[in-house]
Amino acid sequence: MIHEYKSHGYNIVLDVNSGSVHVVDDLVYDMIPEIEKDVEEGMSDDEIAVKYGGSLMDTDRKEAVEEILTLKEQGMLFSKDEYIDSIDKFMNRETVVKAMCLHIAHACNLGCKYCFAGKGEYNGPCAVMSYEVGKQALDYLVEHSGSRHNLEVDFFGGEPLLNWDVVKQLVAYGRSIEKEKDKKFRFTLTTNGTLLNDDILEFANKEMSNLVLSIDGRKEVNDRMRPYRGGQGSYDEIVPKYIKAAESRGQTNYYVRGTYTHFNTDFAKDVMHLADLGFKQISVEPVVAPATEDYALTAEDIPVLLEQYDILADDMIKRRREGNAFNFFHFMIDLEGGPCVYKRLSGCGAGCEYVSVTPWGDIYPCHQFVGQDDYKLGSIYEGIKNTALQKKFHDCNVYSKPDCSKCFARYYCSGGCMANSQHFTGDIYGAYEVGCELQRKRVECAIMLKVAAAEEE
Repeated sequence: MIHEYKSHGYNIVLDVNSGSVHVVDDLVYDMIPEIEKDVEEGMSDDEIAVKYGGSLMDTDRKEAVEEILTLKEQGMLFSKDEYIDSIDKFMNRETVVKAMCLHIAHACNLGCKYCFAGKGEYNGPCAVMSYEVGKQALDYLVEHSGSRHNLEVDFFGGEPLLNWDVVKQLVAYGRSIEKEKDKKFRFTLTTNGTLLNDDILEFANKEMSNLVLSIDGRKEVNDRMRPYRGGQGSYDEIVPKYIKAAESRGQTNYYVRGTYTHFNTDFAKDVMHLADLGFKQISVEPVVAPATEDYALTAEDIPVLLEQYDILADDMIKRRREGNAFNFFHFMIDLEGGPCVYKRLSGCGAGCEYVSVTPWGDIYPCHQFVGQDDYKLGSIYEGIKNTALQKKFHDCNVYSKPDCSKCFARYYCSGGCMANSQHFTGDIYGAYEVGCELQRKRVECAIMLKVAAAEEE
């Protein structure tokens, strides 16, 4: 499978199955789709060479055909899908839990308008996780992690700083059992920043491998969607704290993470605003919301959003050349190594390798399913009871999702977010079309940025 596109002055060719990326001239670019059809029809290299003129063709065209056929012989063009040979092994694999989202607090002091968690309470009662429940959750993770040494734990909410003492107690407990259990916990804290202070930051810098700091960008954008429950904005309060946090961590191992909506389809300005504030690790993602909400993205927004990714990519090239580069999460891509085969096929591993735990110990496939009774897997006390549901998540991959088979980005998005698919199609095996279209554009921009950087070396 070949994907060709023009971006920022480059003719880019992606051989989807091998992951090889080529920058070619106009002649080669135009000939590749023709020769791809010949290859699919079973023509040999000699037959292809003869078809395009043999010794009688002009020198440029002859060299183009030779270049294309050489890349084919090297497995870098028109390559076979070798991942499909691993699918049986993938489907029969034994999974262990390696990551857990701990819902430390089903409560929040903000009233973010797009919050999928019902303003932090997941459409249920306000609650905070006790130390006893959290301890049992960590024990469950250790017990079900097999020989996996490194384990991921995200303290999540609501707003986890509303239950900060329990966070500290659980970190201490986790550290106390690492040596005995031959495990290493990698803790992450996701916060709205309003309660962040020097003591919390000092602890986080010592114990948290990553910080996720929520902010949507420009003051007017952030305060429109992320106000306190009384309506006042949060921007002025959190920005100085975030700048201090980022600098105290050496501008690594954190993200300022935002959401763009129908109200700021010019979101590239928000990314650049965050970069202008000095942040080097930035993620601004599309809102996922039902069409009935006024902030939901619409079909009419898509062309504008696609252009915004190009605008953002242009700005990133410019800043890199000026020595002021930053990372944008959705443009980060590894063209040489990349994820293992299993991750390429199934993504985050929700429901199997990754689970979420509520304040009272119920287990869900991920934080976006919490509160949906049909998606409760079990509990940290009884284990997984809904084995049929877990198997459905276990078997979800780019080959079991029909729409992925024809998509060039499938090995980069790994089939996309299962929660988004379920929310918009009613099935984790469905495809959230808006998300897919944006993802394809992000992959194209990410590859182009790699090309541009390589050209400058």
